[in-house]
This record gives sequence, structure tokens and C-alpha cells, in this order.
Amino acid sequence: MTSASQIRVLIVDDEPLARGMIREMLEDDPDAEVVGECENGKVAAAAVESHAPHLLFLDVQMPEAGGFELLETLQQNRAPHVIFVTAYDQYAVRAFEVHALDYLLKPFDRERFETSWRRAKEHIRQERVAGLDERILALLEEIKTGPKYLERVVIKSGGRVFFLETGEVDWIKAEGNYVSVHSGEKTYLLRESIGSLEARLDPRQFRRVNRSAIVQLGRIKEFRPWFHGEYHIIMRGGEEVLLSRSYRENLKEALGWAL
Repeated sequence: MTSASQIRVLIVDDEPLARGMIREMLEDDPDAEVVGECENGKVAAAAVESHAPHLLFLDVQMPEAGGFELLETLQQNRAPHVIFVTAYDQYAVRAFEVHALDYLLKPFDRERFETSWRRAKEHIRQERVAGLDERILALLEEIKTGPKYLERVVIKSGGRVFFLETGEVDWIKAEGNYVSVHSGEKTYLLRESIGSLEARLDPRQFRRVNRSAIVQLGRIKEFRPWFHGEYHIIMRGGEEVLLSRSYRENLKEALGWAL
């Protein structure tokens, strides 16, 4: 069974015996998952796309496309780590110029292979931890600096000023330079355009359904088909709000299904 912590390995070598030897050295290690074997760089390019390996054991000289040619075809942000495996030592400098983790010179023994494999595992694990730390920090920063949506609106009514929680709002209707905020059986007038209010409301809770109305998704009771692909939205309090054709996609995105 594949584990998320395993390192996916792709073996790329034109010699079947060389591929088999590397596979054999990895087969008893639970940290390794050999996702494939390829005889040249051209076949390997497709395998990298399909399997997204973490590590390549990569020969330098192969028919059709060699190891360096393969790396040139891979996108920089998708290129796996590489351990070069070759019988020719003259490519070592170039191998490290492309940031290879190691350079195994054939013939090599199990001890040399284990040293290389152990270094690769440590490098990939450290990279994963660093990547996780970066993602956590990015998430915390997003939470800290992310959009702050309205939690309540200030209502002036009958000489009083009070707060109305957005969770108590059923729907909102444009009234020129004002909006009427409907909450239960009560309606309050707020001096603000519907566009600016929409931008400050959480889109996970509120969506525009026509040019003049916003509804709270949790207050919708049902949809009734109307003419020309439009619908009447029946709110829990019994009010009817028109869903125009041009705003259907907006509501579909929020609800996750099509009308």
C-alpha cells in the first residue's frame, strides 16, 4: 500500500540489468516506492508527467534522449531530484551544475548505493518539512491579513442606533442610494449602495441574485421556475426574490449545483 510519506522513485537507464539492480536495492526499503522504469529520456519525460516522482535514478548516456536532455525538457518547478548513475566520470561536474544530489559511478556496490539513497531521503524529508513550515506560515499570514467581512451593520431607526448581526439578515434590496435590510418581519434602511455592501459581505453567506438584491444563502427555502430561465427564490419568511439569468452562475458557484 502506498504511503504519503514514501518517496516515489523513477529509474531511467537503457540497461535492463542496471534498472533491475537499483530496483532490487530499493525493494526492501518501506520508504521507497518505485513508480516505473524507463529506457531513455523521451519515455521518462512522459513518466515524470504521469507519476510525479520525487527522485530519478538517471543514466547520462541513453539512445534517443539522455539524462541531461531529459532535464532540459522538464519544467523547473516540476523537475524531480536526481541521482545520476553512469559509467562515465567526465559528466560529474555538469551533473552538479544541474543540482544533482549525487553521482553514482558504475560499477558501484550496495554500500555506496545506500549512502547515496540515505542522503537523498534526508534531503527530501528536510525539504518537505521546510515546505510544510512555509505553507503553515503562509496560511497564518492569510488568516491574519485576509479579508475581514462584516459581522454586523449599524442601524439607525426611530432615534436609536443599534447593531444588527449579519447572521440575522435575510435579504437586502437596493433603494437608490440606500438599501433596505430585511430581517424577519422588520426592514431597516441603510445609507449605502448595494455594490459596496456586497463587497463587504462574506460570499460564503451572501450572494447577489439580481442587480437590486442580495440574499443570505442559509435563508433560502426553495426555487420556483419563472419565465426565460429565471427563478423566484422563496425565502424562509415567505418573501419572493427574483433570481435573474445573468446571476445564476453566481449562485451556482456558491451552492455547488446548477439550476
